[in-house]
Amino acid sequence: MRIGAVVLAAGGSSRLGQPKQLLQHRDQSFVRRMAETALAAGCSPVAVVIGPEQEKIKIALRRLPARVLPNDSWQHGIGTSVRAGVAALRDCDALLFLACDQPHVETAVICRLIARQQETQKPMVASAYSGTLGVPAMFSRTCFKELLALSDQEGAKALLMARPNDVATIDFPEGAIDIDTPTDWQRFTSNR
Repeated sequence: MRIGAVVLAAGGSSRLGQPKQLLQHRDQSFVRRMAETALAAGCSPVAVVIGPEQEKIKIALRRLPARVLPNDSWQHGIGTSVRAGVAALRDCDALLFLACDQPHVETAVICRLIARQQETQKPMVASAYSGTLGVPAMFSRTCFKELLALSDQEGAKALLMARPNDVATIDFPEGAIDIDTPTDWQRFTSNR
């Protein structure tokens, strides 16, 4: 089974005031760390969808065997990045979607998602945290058409919510921690 990964890193980070993709965690930028995590879990190919700060993010990803997918429509919403990732990796059997700003995503989390899909044979596997489902999440090829049909404002979560009987889950409470604001970043760095 060929499992690709799409790192969603095209946001403008407007609430944070600086590109979250380039924040440093464990001596690496968030975006590089997430791409390396997907590669270490055996995902291939790995694509990173980027929006603003393209040159700086390309430098952060230098010498990694990851495809960089510029998304010039990023301002229209997350759906544009999801569609770009699916379109670029549509020859895979399944795709993992990862957000670059979840610092607790490790290789083991991705491996658990893959193992859960193989165990259940469900077309979707999502992370469960804070009473909801979200990324990291895995979608089999049977979901690609629906992912490509998402509106600009809809992320992959819309498909998880629309077809709950087709979703297996893993518990990942740390998935609730993402970095959107200076307060989030301060809280995270003070707890490291």
